[in-house]
Amino acid sequence: MKIKQGLKHWAAKRALTAPIVGDAVHAKLVSYHTDVFTDRADAPHRAERRDHLNALFSATMDTYVAALRAGLSEAEAREITHIQANFDFFNHGWTEMMEIPTDELDAHYDRYADFFGTHGITIADPLGAFAPAGGLPEAPATPERLDDPEHPHAEGGFADDVYVETDAGETVIGGGEEPADVPTEAAPGVEED
Repeated sequence: MKIKQGLKHWAAKRALTAPIVGDAVHAKLVSYHTDVFTDRADAPHRAERRDHLNALFSATMDTYVAALRAGLSEAEAREITHIQANFDFFNHGWTEMMEIPTDELDAHYDRYADFFGTHGITIADPLGAFAPAGGLPEAPATPERLDDPEHPHAEGGFADDVYVETDAGETVIGGGEEPADVPTEAAPGVEED
């Protein structure tokens, strides 16, 4: 998968693992991701998916922090959360929202099999141990899309490693080193508080 990595990602990492501002950043990132992926859904399905996506992205924020604590890099931890979301989208037939082609799901799972296995995450159970106690809110599936999947937001060919596009537009494997002078205020949600 190819993801971006810049100052706001490093600031979010610091903020999510810090007291006080962590909750505000968590909420802002959930809202941001829900908005982005709701906009990718076909218009008739947007409203009916919103609650599901809010709960899904809230759980993936917990996954992100757990992955960091397990020693994964910022890029790897964030990629894991995107993979989880893509598993969920696949399970619902929401291929128009996917960031990776359906035929690359297994390869992405295999790269993080140790972490996923530790937390009970599978393609069929994208959140594993991070699932909310009552499960995710229901949202109608579109399984017919899996017969001939279209994923306009997916970019294939990046299943063998985490590819990161820097702020300078350069694509590197594995991501960058965390800068020493990252201001927490640059994290989404902090500036409003």
